[in-house]
Amino acid sequence: MNFYNYLYQKRNLFYAFMILSLLTAGCDKDLLNTVPTDRLSENIFWKSQADAELAVNALYNDLDGAEIFYLDALTDIAHVNQPFAVDAYIEQGTYDASSSRLYNTWSNAYKGIGAVNYFLANVNKIEGSKNEALITQYISEARVLRAYQYIKLAYLFGKVPLVKTPLTLQEGREVQQAELVEIYDFIDKELEEAAAGLPNFYSGNDIGRITRWAALGLKARADLYAGRFAAAVKAAKLIIDSHQFELYPSYATLFSYAAENNKEVLLDKQFLENIYTQNVFSQLAPYSQQNGQSTYVPTKALVDSYVTSNGQVITDAADYDVKNPYKNRDPRLYHSVFLDGDQLPSGAIFHPAPNSGTADAVGSTYIASTTGFNIKKYIDKKDFSNPSKSGLNIILLRYAEVLLTFAEAKIEIGEIDESVYAAINQVRNSRNDVKLPNINAIGDSEQLRQLVRRERTVELAFEGLHLADIRRWKTAEKVVPGKVYGITYQNNKGETVVVEAASERRVFDPLKHYLWPIPQREINLNSNLRQNPNW
Repeated sequence: MNFYNYLYQKRNLFYAFMILSLLTAGCDKDLLNTVPTDRLSENIFWKSQADAELAVNALYNDLDGAEIFYLDALTDIAHVNQPFAVDAYIEQGTYDASSSRLYNTWSNAYKGIGAVNYFLANVNKIEGSKNEALITQYISEARVLRAYQYIKLAYLFGKVPLVKTPLTLQEGREVQQAELVEIYDFIDKELEEAAAGLPNFYSGNDIGRITRWAALGLKARADLYAGRFAAAVKAAKLIIDSHQFELYPSYATLFSYAAENNKEVLLDKQFLENIYTQNVFSQLAPYSQQNGQSTYVPTKALVDSYVTSNGQVITDAADYDVKNPYKNRDPRLYHSVFLDGDQLPSGAIFHPAPNSGTADAVGSTYIASTTGFNIKKYIDKKDFSNPSKSGLNIILLRYAEVLLTFAEAKIEIGEIDESVYAAINQVRNSRNDVKLPNINAIGDSEQLRQLVRRERTVELAFEGLHLADIRRWKTAEKVVPGKVYGITYQNNKGETVVVEAASERRVFDPLKHYLWPIPQREINLNSNLRQNPNW
């Protein structure tokens, strides 16, 4: 294994080096005596508590960052904007086990798992004076980070190798896939045990580390994905009953620099402008904004999911105007999606209609949004001048998800009580800028199930969770296939027209697409791996 990882903790800006490089020099005997200057030797590492801290810090680099956005683009709520992009082939159903997206997702997850396994195998080598509680904390952080990767692998690929210790090259070529139930058992046990070794919160330089609540929040997520609803309720309730979290008062600024490290965030990946950066602005912003790439764009299907301001779905709302479809809607729509007339970070006004004559007009360039919508979350005007060097943190788990997980899991086990409505209503109307009507007792459990699913869809849009949702709900085969639609606008004849993304038609085969194929390169290296059904 040969890699290094960098990580800063946002408050003290240190770099951490992982020491997994054990390279020997070439044939020149003088080179064999050269002291490396670009890495640390294992012979001088694992000596102190500071070494353990540096090593565990490095593990955070393998958390997802800006790459979460592609996941939603493979669902009904977003779209891969350029048809020749590798993700577009997944959307179109023309991909196979050779896809670089699949391979990179797999290899990056196992890179993170391998780094944790190496850390756990070596951290106890440290001798002498050390804070045992702190070492236990570092071990717990590492176990949570490993479980995070297995949650992702399980819902994307199904049965995967469950690797818990460092492997030799030969062992890596012989591992076998674990049953899904074994993987979720492992995740569940890891997160529950790790939570016990973690503090509730951090302060100062340690803000951004894994907490007990992050471990329990991931456990609730994994249990929901696994259909272990009672366990999901239990984990989510521990967080709710702690009274340590609350929804950030402004949905509009929740994904901005102003809101970083607020009391809604349980887990994020932390960045620092110009030092440890991500490129969300350049990746998602409209084309007119410093050549924004519009890589992934919202769809009409998502926009139509937002209820009207009186809480009704648009198909039932008497005041819904098909010619003015974005008026009087759930405010989260306005804070999540760039709509016609919105002010852009540059100060210009967004006009995406094909006949608008602007740089953002549909069809003006292959980079402009093909639906006429652009993602607004994480587009902070502070990044306008340097869009590829953003320091904005990427939220991976927040309290709104915990509330909706609690509500959904309670519905699924038939425990529909006031706590379910309270959780949903808190998400719908407890922010200063999101005030939808309360929902009251709904006798039809299926109606309530659909309501909480819609809440998850709109509340958590563009946060990388919807693909897992439509897979576990088994609705992907209904909502994904077909054409991709966008904005409604008035053409030059005064007719109301809905944009249709040219030459785009999504495909989802329920016999195979609920799981990705195991990357072919992995199967070529390891004959013990078995391909997923119908691939």
